[in-house]
Amino acid sequence: MRSILVSIAIAGFAPGAIAQPGPTTLAMTCAQARGIVVSQGAAVLRTGPTTYDRYVRDASFCALQETARPAWVRTVDTAQCPIGGVCRSIEIDNGR
Repeated sequence: MRSILVSIAIAGFAPGAIAQPGPTTLAMTCAQARGIVVSQGAAVLRTGPTTYDRYVRDASFCALQETARPAWVRTVDTAQCPIGGVCRSIEIDNGR
């Protein structure tokens, strides 16, 4: 049992766990990236080799006590594509 837990713990720190495969905005047009967020409501998109975030269509895809703040990402055709929003704590946004 202990060896299984150690294996699971080590696998959690494997290099592959840091950068997960998936859609990257750098290979999409702005319309494609926005289309994913609009159609799915919420999507995790990579924005670079080791960066990603969860983008939402609107605040209804955020948890309680969160709001959607506007977000922009780089795409193949646009330096600042208005992709939708990211969920952030209402308390942090109000400076509390």
